[in-house]
Amino acid sequence: QAQLVESGGALVQPGGSLELSCVASTSIFSRSIAAWYRQAPGKEREMVASIAGGGVINYADSVKGRFTISRDDAKKRVSLQMNSLKFEDTGVYYCNLRLPATSGGLWGQGTQVTVSS
Repeated sequence: QAQLVESGGALVQPGGSLELSCVASTSIFSRSIAAWYRQAPGKEREMVASIAGGGVINYADSVKGRFTISRDDAKKRVSLQMNSLKFEDTGVYYCNLRLPATSGGLWGQGTQVTVSS
């Protein structure tokens, strides 16, 4: 059964760094757009960063210059390096994998990131 498993969430102080990792067990990984979403308490889920199989990357304006998404197709892994974390980065971070021109796709269970002093 295809699945995504995230890890790396933690409690971190403002200005700190974290790296999230998502490992997939699916044969479509290399052809898929991999993305990180987050959901803060009381807010809708929002896209944080995405990376296509060809390397095209998109970031939410709120994380540009602070977050870096990368992928390793051989290891079926997508990572999110988060630097200069802010209080508003707090939330549950979800990994998503979908084929181009499709919606929905595969979701991970989420990993909690809390930025607090």
